[in-house]
Amino acid sequence: MNTGRSGIEQLRNNYFRAVDYWLIVPIMTLTLIGLFVLNGVLSDGYADYPQNLYKQAGAAVLGIFVALIICLLETHFMKLIGWGMYLFSLMLLMVMPFDGFSLDTKWGADSWMKLPVVGTFQPSELVKIGLILVAAYIFEEISDKKISLKRGFVYLAIVYAVPLALILKQPDFGTAMVIVFSFVCILFIWGLRYRYFFLALSGVIVAIPFVWNFYFTAIQKKRILSLLFAGSDPTAEYNLIQAKTAIASGGLIGNTTGTFVRVPVKESDFIFTAVSEHMGFIGTTAIVLLSFFFLMRCLYVASQASQKSYSFIVIGLTAGLAFHFVENMGMCVGILPITGIPLPFISLGGTALLVNFIAVGIILNISMERNLGRR
Repeated sequence: MNTGRSGIEQLRNNYFRAVDYWLIVPIMTLTLIGLFVLNGVLSDGYADYPQNLYKQAGAAVLGIFVALIICLLETHFMKLIGWGMYLFSLMLLMVMPFDGFSLDTKWGADSWMKLPVVGTFQPSELVKIGLILVAAYIFEEISDKKISLKRGFVYLAIVYAVPLALILKQPDFGTAMVIVFSFVCILFIWGLRYRYFFLALSGVIVAIPFVWNFYFTAIQKKRILSLLFAGSDPTAEYNLIQAKTAIASGGLIGNTTGTFVRVPVKESDFIFTAVSEHMGFIGTTAIVLLSFFFLMRCLYVASQASQKSYSFIVIGLTAGLAFHFVENMGMCVGILPITGIPLPFISLGGTALLVNFIAVGIILNISMERNLGRR
Protein backbone atom coordinates (compact mmCIF):
# COMPACT_ATOMS: atom_id res chain seq x y z
CA MET A 1 0.00 0.00 0.00
CA ASN A 2 2.79 2.36 0.89
CA THR A 3 4.60 1.44 -2.30
CA GLY A 4 1.56 2.37 -4.37
CA ARG A 5 1.11 5.64 -2.51
CA SER A 6 4.79 6.53 -2.91
CA GLY A 7 4.50 5.76 -6.62
CA ILE A 8 1.55 8.12 -6.98
CA GLU A 9 3.43 10.81 -5.06
CA GLN A 10 6.43 10.36 -7.33
CA LEU A 11 4.27 10.71 -10.42
CA ARG A 12 2.66 13.83 -8.97
CA ASN A 13 6.03 15.32 -8.10
CA ASN A 14 7.40 14.57 -11.57
CA TYR A 15 4.35 16.18 -13.12
CA PHE A 16 4.70 19.43 -11.21
CA ARG A 17 8.44 19.52 -11.83
CA ALA A 18 7.93 18.99 -15.55
CA VAL A 19 5.34 21.79 -15.94
CA ASP A 20 6.81 24.76 -17.79
CA TYR A 21 5.96 27.63 -15.45
CA TRP A 22 7.74 30.05 -17.78
CA LEU A 23 4.77 29.51 -20.09
CA ILE A 24 2.04 29.42 -17.45
CA VAL A 25 2.91 32.58 -15.52
CA PRO A 26 2.71 35.03 -18.49
CA ILE A 27 -0.56 33.50 -19.71
CA MET A 28 -2.23 33.55 -16.31
CA THR A 29 -1.09 37.14 -15.79
CA LEU A 30 -2.50 38.18 -19.18
CA THR A 31 -5.80 36.45 -18.36
CA LEU A 32 -6.11 38.23 -15.01
CA ILE A 33 -5.32 41.57 -16.64
CA GLY A 34 -7.97 40.83 -19.25
CA LEU A 35 -10.65 40.10 -16.65
CA PHE A 36 -9.72 43.24 -14.71
CA VAL A 37 -9.91 45.47 -17.79
CA LEU A 38 -13.10 43.81 -19.07
CA ASN A 39 -14.76 44.43 -15.73
CA GLY A 40 -14.08 48.14 -16.15
CA VAL A 41 -15.23 48.19 -19.77
CA LEU A 42 -18.37 46.07 -19.41
CA SER A 43 -19.54 47.82 -16.26
CA ASP A 44 -19.65 51.09 -18.19
CA GLY A 45 -23.09 50.83 -19.79
CA TYR A 46 -23.23 47.26 -21.13
CA ALA A 47 -26.75 45.87 -20.72
CA ASP A 48 -25.79 42.23 -19.99
CA TYR A 49 -23.17 43.06 -17.36
CA PRO A 50 -22.13 41.21 -15.18
CA GLN A 51 -23.33 38.04 -16.97
CA ASN A 52 -20.91 38.62 -19.86
CA LEU A 53 -18.02 38.96 -17.41
CA TYR A 54 -19.06 35.76 -15.62
CA LYS A 55 -19.12 33.94 -18.97
CA GLN A 56 -15.61 35.19 -19.75
CA ALA A 57 -14.36 34.08 -16.33
CA GLY A 58 -16.10 30.72 -16.83
CA ALA A 59 -14.43 30.31 -20.22
CA ALA A 60 -11.07 31.06 -18.59
CA VAL A 61 -11.62 28.43 -15.87
CA LEU A 62 -12.77 25.88 -18.46
CA GLY A 63 -9.78 26.73 -20.66
CA ILE A 64 -7.36 26.19 -17.79
CA PHE A 65 -9.04 22.87 -16.99
CA VAL A 66 -8.83 21.72 -20.64
CA ALA A 67 -5.19 22.80 -20.86
CA LEU A 68 -4.37 20.74 -17.76
CA ILE A 69 -6.12 17.69 -19.23
CA ILE A 70 -4.13 18.07 -22.46
CA CYS A 71 -0.94 18.21 -20.37
CA LEU A 72 -1.75 14.78 -18.91
CA LEU A 73 -2.12 13.11 -22.32
CA GLU A 74 0.65 11.22 -24.03
CA THR A 75 2.13 13.46 -26.72
CA HIS A 76 1.60 10.92 -29.49
CA PHE A 77 -2.16 11.48 -29.07
CA MET A 78 -1.72 14.93 -30.67
CA LYS A 79 -2.15 13.43 -34.14
CA LEU A 80 -5.51 11.90 -33.22
CA ILE A 81 -6.58 15.13 -31.48
CA GLY A 82 -5.57 17.14 -34.52
CA TRP A 83 -7.61 15.10 -36.97
CA GLY A 84 -10.57 15.08 -34.58
CA MET A 85 -10.52 18.88 -34.19
CA TYR A 86 -10.03 19.37 -37.92
CA LEU A 87 -12.91 17.12 -39.01
CA PHE A 88 -15.29 18.38 -36.30
CA SER A 89 -14.65 22.07 -37.06
CA LEU A 90 -14.83 21.39 -40.80
CA MET A 91 -18.24 19.80 -40.34
CA LEU A 92 -19.40 22.87 -38.38
CA LEU A 93 -18.08 25.20 -41.09
CA MET A 94 -20.08 23.29 -43.71
CA VAL A 95 -23.26 23.33 -41.63
CA MET A 96 -22.98 26.97 -40.55
CA PRO A 97 -24.35 28.62 -43.74
CA PHE A 98 -27.56 26.60 -43.36
CA ASP A 99 -28.12 26.74 -39.58
CA GLY A 100 -30.42 29.78 -39.76
CA PHE A 101 -28.28 31.81 -37.35
CA SER A 102 -26.16 34.76 -38.45
CA LEU A 103 -24.44 37.79 -36.93
CA ASP A 104 -23.59 39.18 -40.35
CA THR A 105 -25.53 42.41 -39.80
CA LYS A 106 -23.65 43.03 -36.52
CA TRP A 107 -20.11 41.91 -37.33
CA GLY A 108 -20.03 41.91 -41.12
CA ALA A 109 -19.40 38.16 -41.39
CA ASP A 110 -21.36 34.96 -40.81
CA SER A 111 -18.64 33.41 -38.63
CA TRP A 112 -20.71 32.24 -35.67
CA MET A 113 -23.21 29.48 -35.07
CA LYS A 114 -25.45 28.76 -32.08
CA LEU A 115 -24.97 25.49 -30.23
CA PRO A 116 -27.10 24.07 -27.39
CA VAL A 117 -25.76 24.92 -23.90
CA VAL A 118 -22.55 26.39 -25.39
CA GLY A 119 -24.23 29.37 -27.06
CA THR A 120 -22.49 31.20 -29.90
CA PHE A 121 -19.41 29.40 -31.21
CA GLN A 122 -16.88 30.27 -33.92
CA PRO A 123 -15.72 27.09 -35.73
CA SER A 124 -12.94 28.92 -37.57
CA GLU A 125 -11.12 29.39 -34.25
CA LEU A 126 -11.02 25.64 -33.69
CA VAL A 127 -10.03 24.76 -37.24
CA LYS A 128 -6.87 26.87 -36.89
CA ILE A 129 -5.45 24.45 -34.34
CA GLY A 130 -6.68 21.37 -36.18
CA LEU A 131 -4.95 22.51 -39.38
CA ILE A 132 -1.65 23.12 -37.59
CA LEU A 133 -1.65 19.68 -35.96
CA VAL A 134 -2.56 17.87 -39.18
CA ALA A 135 -0.06 19.84 -41.28
CA ALA A 136 2.76 19.23 -38.78
CA TYR A 137 2.51 15.46 -39.16
CA ILE A 138 2.29 15.67 -42.95
CA PHE A 139 5.45 17.80 -43.00
CA GLU A 140 7.17 15.25 -40.74
CA GLU A 141 6.22 12.39 -43.08
CA ILE A 142 7.65 14.35 -46.00
CA SER A 143 10.89 14.97 -44.08
CA ASP A 144 11.17 11.29 -43.13
CA LYS A 145 10.56 10.21 -46.76
CA LYS A 146 7.44 8.29 -45.76
CA ILE A 147 5.57 10.10 -48.51
CA SER A 148 6.91 11.90 -51.55
CA LEU A 149 7.22 15.68 -51.69
CA LYS A 150 4.60 15.89 -54.44
CA ARG A 151 2.08 13.71 -52.61
CA GLY A 152 2.66 15.55 -49.33
CA PHE A 153 1.92 18.94 -50.83
CA VAL A 154 -1.15 17.56 -52.56
CA TYR A 155 -2.38 16.41 -49.13
CA LEU A 156 -1.63 19.83 -47.66
CA ALA A 157 -3.44 21.60 -50.50
CA ILE A 158 -6.56 19.48 -49.96
CA VAL A 159 -6.47 19.84 -46.17
CA TYR A 160 -6.14 23.63 -46.32
CA ALA A 161 -8.27 24.44 -49.37
CA VAL A 162 -11.68 23.40 -48.03
CA PRO A 163 -11.68 25.27 -44.67
CA LEU A 164 -10.00 28.33 -46.20
CA ALA A 165 -12.65 28.51 -48.92
CA LEU A 166 -15.43 28.26 -46.34
CA ILE A 167 -13.83 30.92 -44.11
CA LEU A 168 -13.24 33.34 -46.99
CA LYS A 169 -16.86 32.90 -48.04
CA GLN A 170 -18.10 34.13 -44.62
CA PRO A 171 -16.12 36.48 -45.30
CA ASP A 172 -13.44 36.39 -42.58
CA PHE A 173 -10.22 37.59 -44.17
CA GLY A 174 -8.52 38.11 -40.79
CA THR A 175 -8.80 34.46 -39.73
CA ALA A 176 -7.71 33.36 -43.21
CA MET A 177 -4.57 35.50 -42.84
CA VAL A 178 -3.79 33.86 -39.48
CA ILE A 179 -4.10 30.38 -41.05
CA VAL A 180 -1.89 31.27 -44.00
CA PHE A 181 0.71 32.96 -41.78
CA SER A 182 0.93 29.91 -39.50
CA PHE A 183 1.33 27.64 -42.52
CA VAL A 184 4.08 29.81 -44.01
CA CYS A 185 5.99 29.78 -40.71
CA ILE A 186 5.81 25.97 -40.52
CA LEU A 187 6.89 25.82 -44.16
CA PHE A 188 9.88 28.05 -43.41
CA ILE A 189 11.01 25.90 -40.45
CA TRP A 190 10.47 22.75 -42.51
CA GLY A 191 13.12 24.02 -44.91
CA LEU A 192 11.58 25.47 -48.05
CA ARG A 193 14.17 27.24 -50.18
CA TYR A 194 14.17 31.01 -50.21
CA ARG A 195 13.55 31.27 -53.93
CA TYR A 196 10.16 29.62 -53.47
CA PHE A 197 9.26 32.23 -50.86
CA PHE A 198 10.17 35.02 -53.25
CA LEU A 199 8.18 33.27 -55.99
CA ALA A 200 5.15 33.02 -53.68
CA LEU A 201 5.58 36.67 -52.67
CA SER A 202 5.58 37.63 -56.35
CA GLY A 203 2.35 35.69 -56.77
CA VAL A 204 0.79 37.56 -53.85
CA ILE A 205 1.77 40.89 -55.38
CA VAL A 206 0.26 39.89 -58.72
CA ALA A 207 -2.94 38.76 -56.95
CA ILE A 208 -3.41 42.03 -55.03
CA PRO A 209 -5.39 43.82 -57.80
CA PHE A 210 -7.72 40.85 -58.18
CA VAL A 211 -8.30 40.56 -54.42
CA TRP A 212 -8.88 44.31 -54.22
CA ASN A 213 -11.43 44.40 -57.04
CA PHE A 214 -13.25 41.12 -56.55
CA TYR A 215 -12.98 40.16 -52.86
CA PHE A 216 -12.52 43.12 -50.53
CA THR A 217 -15.70 44.83 -49.42
CA ALA A 218 -16.12 48.61 -49.48
CA ILE A 219 -15.51 48.78 -45.72
CA GLN A 220 -12.27 46.79 -45.99
CA LYS A 221 -11.04 49.05 -48.80
CA LYS A 222 -11.77 52.16 -46.76
CA ARG A 223 -9.85 50.78 -43.78
CA ILE A 224 -6.77 50.12 -45.89
CA LEU A 225 -6.95 53.48 -47.68
CA SER A 226 -7.40 55.35 -44.40
CA LEU A 227 -4.25 53.65 -43.10
CA LEU A 228 -2.23 54.57 -46.18
CA PHE A 229 -3.66 58.08 -46.55
CA ALA A 230 -4.36 59.53 -43.12
CA GLY A 231 -7.18 62.08 -43.12
CA SER A 232 -8.59 60.98 -46.49
CA ASP A 233 -11.85 59.69 -44.99
CA PRO A 234 -12.70 60.86 -41.45
CA THR A 235 -15.72 58.53 -41.33
CA ALA A 236 -13.63 55.44 -42.08
CA GLU A 237 -10.95 56.62 -39.64
CA TYR A 238 -13.37 57.16 -36.76
CA ASN A 239 -12.45 53.92 -34.95
CA LEU A 240 -8.74 54.60 -35.31
CA ILE A 241 -9.03 58.21 -34.14
CA GLN A 242 -11.03 57.16 -31.09
CA ALA A 243 -8.56 54.36 -30.36
CA LYS A 244 -5.58 56.70 -30.42
CA THR A 245 -7.42 59.20 -28.23
CA ALA A 246 -8.24 56.50 -25.69
CA ILE A 247 -4.64 55.26 -25.58
CA ALA A 248 -3.35 58.80 -25.09
CA SER A 249 -5.83 59.45 -22.28
CA GLY A 250 -4.37 56.60 -20.22
CA GLY A 251 -1.19 58.43 -19.33
CA LEU A 252 1.24 56.60 -17.07
CA ILE A 253 -1.10 54.80 -14.67
CA GLY A 254 -4.50 55.08 -16.39
CA ASN A 255 -7.33 57.55 -16.86
CA THR A 256 -8.20 58.85 -13.40
CA THR A 257 -10.94 61.25 -14.53
CA GLY A 258 -13.61 58.55 -14.64
CA THR A 259 -14.68 59.67 -18.14
CA PHE A 260 -13.56 57.22 -20.81
CA VAL A 261 -13.33 57.68 -24.57
CA ARG A 262 -16.01 55.92 -26.61
CA VAL A 263 -14.32 53.35 -28.83
CA PRO A 264 -16.46 50.89 -30.88
CA VAL A 265 -15.93 47.23 -29.97
CA LYS A 266 -13.69 48.27 -27.08
CA GLU A 267 -14.37 45.01 -25.29
CA SER A 268 -12.93 42.91 -28.12
CA ASP A 269 -11.13 44.27 -31.19
CA PHE A 270 -9.98 47.47 -29.45
CA ILE A 271 -9.39 46.05 -25.96
CA PHE A 272 -5.80 47.33 -26.07
CA THR A 273 -7.18 50.87 -25.84
CA ALA A 274 -9.09 49.88 -22.70
CA VAL A 275 -5.90 48.48 -21.17
CA SER A 276 -4.31 51.91 -21.64
CA GLU A 277 -7.33 53.70 -20.18
CA HIS A 278 -7.51 51.52 -17.07
CA MET A 279 -3.82 50.74 -16.51
CA GLY A 280 -1.96 53.38 -18.49
CA PHE A 281 1.48 53.05 -20.06
CA ILE A 282 2.44 50.61 -17.31
CA GLY A 283 -0.38 48.25 -18.31
CA THR A 284 0.25 48.39 -22.07
CA THR A 285 3.98 47.85 -21.51
CA ALA A 286 3.18 44.86 -19.31
CA ILE A 287 1.03 43.38 -22.09
CA VAL A 288 3.82 43.82 -24.65
CA LEU A 289 6.50 42.32 -22.37
CA LEU A 290 4.37 39.39 -21.20
CA SER A 291 3.32 38.46 -24.74
CA PHE A 292 6.91 38.82 -26.01
CA PHE A 293 8.31 36.65 -23.21
CA PHE A 294 5.62 34.00 -23.76
CA LEU A 295 6.28 33.85 -27.51
CA MET A 296 10.05 33.63 -27.01
CA ARG A 297 9.56 30.79 -24.55
CA CYS A 298 7.38 28.99 -27.12
CA LEU A 299 10.17 29.29 -29.69
CA TYR A 300 12.59 27.81 -27.15
CA VAL A 301 10.21 24.87 -26.60
CA ALA A 302 10.03 24.36 -30.38
CA SER A 303 13.81 24.34 -30.66
CA GLN A 304 14.12 21.68 -27.92
CA ALA A 305 11.27 19.39 -29.04
CA SER A 306 12.10 15.70 -29.40
CA GLN A 307 10.38 15.23 -32.77
CA LYS A 308 10.07 17.31 -35.92
CA SER A 309 6.28 17.23 -35.79
CA TYR A 310 6.32 18.65 -32.26
CA SER A 311 8.53 21.53 -33.40
CA PHE A 312 6.20 22.21 -36.34
CA ILE A 313 3.17 22.18 -34.01
CA VAL A 314 4.68 24.67 -31.57
CA ILE A 315 5.89 26.93 -34.38
CA GLY A 316 2.45 26.96 -36.01
CA LEU A 317 0.60 27.69 -32.77
CA THR A 318 3.13 30.36 -31.77
CA ALA A 319 2.87 32.02 -35.18
CA GLY A 320 -0.93 32.19 -34.91
CA LEU A 321 -0.81 33.73 -31.44
CA ALA A 322 1.96 36.14 -32.48
CA PHE A 323 -0.13 37.29 -35.45
CA HIS A 324 -3.01 38.05 -33.08
CA PHE A 325 -0.82 39.97 -30.62
CA VAL A 326 0.95 42.05 -33.26
CA GLU A 327 -2.09 42.75 -35.44
CA ASN A 328 -4.39 43.74 -32.56
CA MET A 329 -1.91 46.08 -30.91
CA GLY A 330 -0.72 47.39 -34.28
CA MET A 331 -4.19 48.31 -35.51
CA CYS A 332 -5.01 50.08 -32.23
CA VAL A 333 -2.03 52.41 -32.62
CA GLY A 334 -2.52 52.91 -36.35
CA ILE A 335 0.41 51.04 -37.90
CA LEU A 336 -1.60 48.08 -39.23
CA PRO A 337 -5.02 47.88 -40.94
CA ILE A 338 -8.09 47.36 -38.77
CA THR A 339 -9.33 43.77 -38.72
CA GLY A 340 -11.53 41.71 -36.42
CA ILE A 341 -8.52 40.10 -34.73
CA PRO A 342 -8.90 39.89 -30.91
CA LEU A 343 -6.09 40.23 -28.37
CA PRO A 344 -5.35 36.71 -27.01
CA PHE A 345 -6.40 36.02 -23.40
CA ILE A 346 -7.67 39.59 -22.96
CA SER A 347 -10.44 40.33 -25.49
CA LEU A 348 -14.02 39.35 -24.71
CA GLY A 349 -14.96 36.09 -26.41
CA GLY A 350 -15.38 32.67 -24.86
CA THR A 351 -14.57 30.68 -28.02
CA ALA A 352 -11.30 32.49 -28.69
CA LEU A 353 -10.24 32.26 -25.04
CA LEU A 354 -10.97 28.53 -24.83
CA VAL A 355 -9.16 27.81 -28.11
CA ASN A 356 -6.15 29.87 -26.98
CA PHE A 357 -5.94 27.78 -23.81
CA ILE A 358 -6.13 24.62 -25.92
CA ALA A 359 -3.13 25.92 -27.89
CA VAL A 360 -1.27 26.63 -24.65
CA GLY A 361 -2.15 23.15 -23.37
CA ILE A 362 -0.64 21.57 -26.48
CA ILE A 363 2.54 23.64 -26.18
CA LEU A 364 2.77 22.76 -22.47
CA ASN A 365 2.29 19.09 -23.32
CA ILE A 366 5.22 19.15 -25.74
CA SER A 367 7.36 21.08 -23.25
CA MET A 368 6.54 18.58 -20.49
CA GLU A 369 7.29 15.66 -22.80
CA ARG A 370 10.79 17.04 -23.23
CA ASN A 371 11.22 17.64 -19.49
CA LEU A 372 9.94 14.19 -18.51
CA GLY A 373 12.16 12.60 -21.16
CA ARG A 374 15.20 14.22 -19.59
CA ARG A 375 14.19 12.94 -16.17
